[in-house]
Amino acid sequence: MNRVRLIGIASGDPSIGAMLQEVAAGAASRTQGVEHRMRAGTAWMDATGARHVQSFGDETGFCVLIGTPRLHGASPGDRLSAASLLASYRKDGADMLRRLAGGFAFVAHDVARGRTLAAVDRFGIYPLAYRLLDKAVVIGRYADEVASLLPNASTLDPQSLFDYLYFHVIPGPATVYKSVRRLEAAHYGEFVDGKFEVRRYWEPDYTVQTGKSFDALASEYRELMRECVARETDGGTTGAYLSGGTDSSTVSGMLARSTALPAQCYSIGFDAAGYDEMSFARIAAKHFGAEHHEYYVTPADIVRGVPLLAERYDQPFGNSSALPAFNCASQAVGDGLHVMLAGDGGDEIFGGNTRYAKQKVFGWYDSVPAPLRRVLLEPLLLGPMRQWPVLRKAGSYIEQAKLGLPARLETYNLMHRLGIENMLTSQFADVVLQSAPAIQQKEVFDLCHDRSIVNQLLAYDLKYTLADTDLPKVVHTAELAGCQVRFPMLADELVDFANALPPSYKVKGLKLRYFFKEASRGFLPDEILTKSKHGFGLPFGAWVQSDAELQRFARASMLSLVERRLIRPGFVEDVMSRRLAEHPGFYGEVIWILMLLEQWFRAHAADYTIASA
Repeated sequence: MNRVRLIGIASGDPSIGAMLQEVAAGAASRTQGVEHRMRAGTAWMDATGARHVQSFGDETGFCVLIGTPRLHGASPGDRLSAASLLASYRKDGADMLRRLAGGFAFVAHDVARGRTLAAVDRFGIYPLAYRLLDKAVVIGRYADEVASLLPNASTLDPQSLFDYLYFHVIPGPATVYKSVRRLEAAHYGEFVDGKFEVRRYWEPDYTVQTGKSFDALASEYRELMRECVARETDGGTTGAYLSGGTDSSTVSGMLARSTALPAQCYSIGFDAAGYDEMSFARIAAKHFGAEHHEYYVTPADIVRGVPLLAERYDQPFGNSSALPAFNCASQAVGDGLHVMLAGDGGDEIFGGNTRYAKQKVFGWYDSVPAPLRRVLLEPLLLGPMRQWPVLRKAGSYIEQAKLGLPARLETYNLMHRLGIENMLTSQFADVVLQSAPAIQQKEVFDLCHDRSIVNQLLAYDLKYTLADTDLPKVVHTAELAGCQVRFPMLADELVDFANALPPSYKVKGLKLRYFFKEASRGFLPDEILTKSKHGFGLPFGAWVQSDAELQRFARASMLSLVERRLIRPGFVEDVMSRRLAEHPGFYGEVIWILMLLEQWFRAHAADYTIASA
């Protein structure tokens, strides 16, 4: 398995040059097959990654680039090089970022001005990690690489571990390491005069575009979608993930229309009732004349694959779709492909997540006059009469509505449902701020000032669903398999187009993705347009109950967390023996995130325990 590598070090103090040289030498000794290495004064970089990485260096400075950036409005295939990025930075400074589009991460050093820029694309397809030192900064592709370069940098942060259990990932800008931060989507960091300052350079604009008919907009969308897929296609070496949903089917279909050869599409199936979506993937592949590759994941794949993924992830990552995504990418690489197209992003720009409609319903309650809510509805539905079955559901609705956003999004969060006091040891719970996730969520939610609930949720999900969860899942597993993944649905032009649609086009009443589906009629099969959303979700909870080897693996992993004083001793048996049978899907997720955490500990921090009180 491969790992794209990028390490950069910059300092404003020549006196620490010896330390930097020592760090550089240590990193070099641990790196096999370094393809790019450059130094200029007290700045140093190296990178590996075959097709994923390019570099440029001369007397003016150097630049290391991951991804495929381009200028807004550039013609298809007109991608920027590391040399052109360096030239733009030398000319315009960080202002050059406002003109960039596409997925990228880069580090550029300008010798003449003694400044260094690290930047990440609008959606965080390729995040960077960094550590601040006295008058120096260390930047890397992965948090564990940055932590490993310097002594005493690999101390784990209990708060990040708590956040992982809450979100199933560690949301940026934090990482699992106390001293290492993450450069998030649409952010850059510039190192000047011994200081590294992080700023945001882009945020979504939901100003509605007027003056175009629905049909004109639909035609514009279809042409944009075609262009966005064609631009990311590298001839016969490009394939596509195909779950059978609307987004992956759209990308696969456009890929089929962009190449003379049959499109190579890869799907994952599960031999479990209610989880297998292969029939829809077959419908889409047949409709577009694609060559369809199928792989059925088994419990044995989990037992073999989870330790491998945990070892290669730079921090705990609990998205259970990571393993199927890795299986798809590995199969594609085995067939000689080096670029995969994914449909991620469609839900977050066109309004496809179920909770968007649900939260609109809650929003209607806010439109009820406050006196009527206080005097009539809340006493009736939250008082003693709530015990009546006919009023119980309505009472639950009002309780959630009163919470407001984003708090009510977490009503069914596993930590809330299980109870922190039932799950975590007192040693762990006492050293973290349990309200930290809610505080961060409110801060993120408040960044969007649009009045539409739908647009507020879309902006919110750009971080939590895309940048923190779905994109790392696909990007990291593709890299580990040895290929690059691109996201046509996140093309800047398409995102700007979708953002400018009226909110009622995205969610019309309770109809999700209304505009997208209407605009796709005649292109996508009707069966795809009318199916419910699913994706690559694993039937993990059901398998844990039925497969003895997987059950032993999961139980042993969780019991190790008991020994690390994170999880209460009785919690493991409570989940495995009682709760799992009640709801395999819901409580299977609990087991999954705990199992992944332990496997990550074994690979990266084998001796870690929460200190005794």
